Amino acid sequence: MKVKLPPTTTDNITELLNRIIDFTERRKEVLTRNLFDHHNTGFVPKDLPVHEFTDTLTHALAEHIRNKRLLLEDRQNVHFYHQGDFDAAAVADTEAMVLLESNPQAYLQEQIRKLSENLIHNRLAVELLRQKRQKEMEFTSL
Repeated sequence: MKVKLPPTTTDNITELLNRIIDFTERRKEVLTRNLFDHHNTGFVPKDLPVHEFTDTLTHALAEHIRNKRLLLEDRQNVHFYHQGDFDAAAVADTEAMVLLESNPQAYLQEQIRKLSENLIHNRLAVELLRQKRQKEMEFTSL
């Protein structure tokens, strides 16, 4: 006999993990362009608004804990749409621009560090989602 899990926490946590995965995949593209395009004339390094995104998730988790619902609020550069879609606009990274102009080698190292950190966040979210799905499958097969 299969048992249905309550949709409240399952859907909310899954949605958050999927948003983290999407965000980190999009950020990887932006940071990779920073590495490959930094020699182009007029190039301005960009990044996704990490703090806006994490603030949104923090508030959404707090709302989930209080009211068992997920409330993802738009920010200046992060917008959420129905059915799980969202958009995060890449913004100019002024600190990276200063570093690129003053020390190109340090700039490249910083972009690689950001890519590595982003990859860790992506892999963590993917693994948490995998484990969550595995536990759900074990639970429903009882």
